Amino acid sequence: MRIALTGSSGKLGTVVARELRAGGHDVIGLDIAGKRGPGFVQVDLTDYGQVVDALTAVGDRHDGFDAVVHLGAIPAPGIRSDVATFHNNMTATFNVFWAAVRLGIRRIVSASSETVLGLPFDVPPPYVPVDEEYAPRPESVYSLVKTLEERLAVELVRWHPDLSITALRFSNVMVPEDYAVFPSFDADARLRKWNLWSYIDARDGAQAVERALEVAPPGFDQFIIAAADSVMSRPNAELVAEVFPDVPLARDFGPHETLLSIDKARRLLGYEPRHSWRDA
Repeated sequence: MRIALTGSSGKLGTVVARELRAGGHDVIGLDIAGKRGPGFVQVDLTDYGQVVDALTAVGDRHDGFDAVVHLGAIPAPGIRSDVATFHNNMTATFNVFWAAVRLGIRRIVSASSETVLGLPFDVPPPYVPVDEEYAPRPESVYSLVKTLEERLAVELVRWHPDLSITALRFSNVMVPEDYAVFPSFDADARLRKWNLWSYIDARDGAQAVERALEVAPPGFDQFIIAAADSVMSRPNAELVAEVFPDVPLARDFGPHETLLSIDKARRLLGYEPRHSWRDA
């Protein structure tokens, strides 16, 4: 496919671009900053004119796209003010979705977030492992925007039944250089309770993007995307008993299995994590 990749210069975006190209796709990165070259176009995603123009054609670099992967955003709460985060991320996503629909692009994969599940879980989750079956519980403006983006997608596919939008609720993105600090997490179970001790290797994040591009049907769906294991050497039963003693257990789980359930992504996308910090 010829794919427009927003946020191509980010931590996840750089890996997604590399992996999609390795898979034979033609990828053009769209971002506010990045390395100049034939695979990159500088675009301010909050400017609709720039977005629709870049998705239409850029000189002789391309004459349209088969799909859009939308990762471009302020990537977490607390980086900029709440108002700036809302205005930037909501506007960017509306512009990208709206321009794609207007141009006839019918396949969109978008970065949602684990935060819609109720992070940092100061209010305990309804059960563990958590999954996509309960309504979003945004606890920050960043997460509120991610929730609204998913709702925007629901309405757009209702208007356009041939449109496919997939929201990937990525866990905390990691690259191999990050894994050296993981053993230190065992000292305090509460250091990483905020996302139920989960993470996602950026390479597996890229795999999830590619699977969604290849198999997602028309309509909207959302998927938790995490590694198969936790960030901890300590067993899950011990962690949950210490930090969330009153939270119901939805099912049995392994001693180091992710508590952000990836069962749905495995079943419907064919997603299967290949990377673990334990192997690094």
